[in-house]
Amino acid sequence: MKYDIIVIGSGPGGYVAAIRAAQLGKRVAVVERAELGGVCLNWGCIPTKALLKSAQVYTYCKNAAHYGVEITGEAKPDFAKIVARSRTVADTMSKGVAFLMKKNNIDIINGFGRVTGRGAVDVDGTAYEADAVILATGARPREMPFMPVDGERVITSKQALTLPALPESMIVVGSGAIGSEFAYLYASLGVKVTVIEYLPQMMPLEDEEVAKQMERSFRKLRATVLTSTNVKSVTVNAEGKCSVEIEGKKGAETLVADIVLSAVGIKSNIENIGLEECGIVVERDKIKVDEHYMTSLEGVYAIGDIIATPALAHVASAEAIHCVEHICGLAPAAVDYSTVPSCMFTSPEVASVGVTEQKAREAGIEYRVGRFPFTASGKATAAGDRDGFVKLIFDADDKLMGAHLVGANVTEMLGEPTLAKALGATAHGIAHTIHAHPTMNEGIMEAAEAASGAAIHL
Repeated sequence: MKYDIIVIGSGPGGYVAAIRAAQLGKRVAVVERAELGGVCLNWGCIPTKALLKSAQVYTYCKNAAHYGVEITGEAKPDFAKIVARSRTVADTMSKGVAFLMKKNNIDIINGFGRVTGRGAVDVDGTAYEADAVILATGARPREMPFMPVDGERVITSKQALTLPALPESMIVVGSGAIGSEFAYLYASLGVKVTVIEYLPQMMPLEDEEVAKQMERSFRKLRATVLTSTNVKSVTVNAEGKCSVEIEGKKGAETLVADIVLSAVGIKSNIENIGLEECGIVVERDKIKVDEHYMTSLEGVYAIGDIIATPALAHVASAEAIHCVEHICGLAPAAVDYSTVPSCMFTSPEVASVGVTEQKAREAGIEYRVGRFPFTASGKATAAGDRDGFVKLIFDADDKLMGAHLVGANVTEMLGEPTLAKALGATAHGIAHTIHAHPTMNEGIMEAAEAASGAAIHL
């Protein structure tokens, strides 16, 4: 059967590409070997947030007395029900993607897809043709030889979503978004958590001040954070306990826990999809593409986690739209990778866009910083969530270069500084934009005022 566009993979890159192509009048098919929606909807972003919401509700119940609410008896997490709710949320979202596919007359081809030539795709032995093929096969948790995953004691994020019961103790290796979110989740539910990070700071891609704030927040949860620490080996002993050999600031040590979560990054799903046979160039485990995401084989494109751009769902979606619009003869604007927002749904939350202060300093860029602590926020004080701050970084021309936020619900605040950066907004412009009171979002205005030397509430 001949299509205009065949998309292999139905995650946030794949399904967005398919829908946009259908909107532009193309006949489209999506090849998917598992659930519609990919890892993000089924085993990543969405079910993780459902688990984290349950943890937040549990925390509020434990602290209800602080808000003048009396709860009879002890609040306890029912982890089986927490997991079941998470799976229901994921299933609902996957069904939503299926609805969108049907609404847009997109064919779903179930199976494993691979490219066999220009405009040629094989799905489990059945041949299909298309004018263009978009590879959106995503990624999976990376496994390290010193930390062999067995799915029971040494696990990845996928197993962490559906553990049969809460362990007494857990070691999380890696403190990026995945590691930090699961560490917060399990620590808030009463698990003794230790986070091990190879690099000198927790959340190594975030601003230094953000990392320090989050280390303090994890200590409040009675979680241990070990930075500048190397994991040498992970083994499971005869009693079913995990032994973790580490080398850190105190030298060599052996840690023991019920569960070890490997959160050391992801690996692109590029094996056995026809790249070698078709001569599609791969560099450092990523498919090489041009500015419109076309591979070295004309008519075959690649987007999302399988190319050398930030491995984020919203980035894959942006690449999908650009790619499809280019295929359809439009002139889409290039994806602006300097203005990619990033979020971590810990408590407090972490949200950032643009350069960190250390990156600006290392690059020799002239800059100034405006800060606003949520301890000075009326809304944060009323809500009982005063931890964190807003930090804005402006260049010599007064334009916003970076924004780094820590606090309750700051992921919902990130849209403003992201748009401000994209539009070239200045500290003066942000400071003189009236923000509603009382809101957490006032912190952005206040930080801009601080950068301009006109702070009122500090």
